[in-house]
Amino acid sequence: MLITLEGIEGSGKTTQIDYIAAYLQKSGHDYFITKEPGGTVLGAKIRSILLDPQNNNIHPFTELLLYAADRVQHIQEVIKPMIESGRIVICDRFHDSTTVYQGFTRGIDLSLIRQLNSLVLGGLAPDITFILDLDPEIGLKRAWKQIRNGSRSESETRFENEKLQFHESIRNGYLEIARQEPNRFVVVDASGDPSHVRDIILGQLEKSLRNRDSLGSFK
Repeated sequence: MLITLEGIEGSGKTTQIDYIAAYLQKSGHDYFITKEPGGTVLGAKIRSILLDPQNNNIHPFTELLLYAADRVQHIQEVIKPMIESGRIVICDRFHDSTTVYQGFTRGIDLSLIRQLNSLVLGGLAPDITFILDLDPEIGLKRAWKQIRNGSRSESETRFENEKLQFHESIRNGYLEIARQEPNRFVVVDASGDPSHVRDIILGQLEKSLRNRDSLGSFK
């Protein structure tokens, strides 16, 4: 099973992943936490390029291909082997980020991105994707607060340095893809207390796990 979390900067994905992991552990499920970009040794090098604020002249198509390269390595080296071993994989960002950031916001043709995603994923798809929805102004304030207090790296602020309009486009892109694929996406209001957000996510996840186990009983 593959669980992915998406959202703008500062939406609280890391906090919610910790809650999901604690829930799975308590429930007796084996799990593995990973992220994009940077879920492999090679991916960490790609991440350092993509998120470095000094690299503000990366062409959108270069950006797209770097993310695709990171994802290929990540899927082949980490995600597929973990799923095949029976673990539940929790991933902080996945291919939906590419659709939204490089497609809706950078303006690369969406049909091209869909083709590239199909090639890279090779039939793999998240079982459930949580979008943590948040006003971009609030998200950016949260993100910069974390950067200033040292809980997030200042060397990875290329996207935080983008204008507010960029982040508004990201949010709208996520809401649009959720509208297009309602059976996979769960949009959660991330503006409230983290424990309230947690309860919504875990409630939906519990349903998804029950459905998975029910289907498995008929195999």
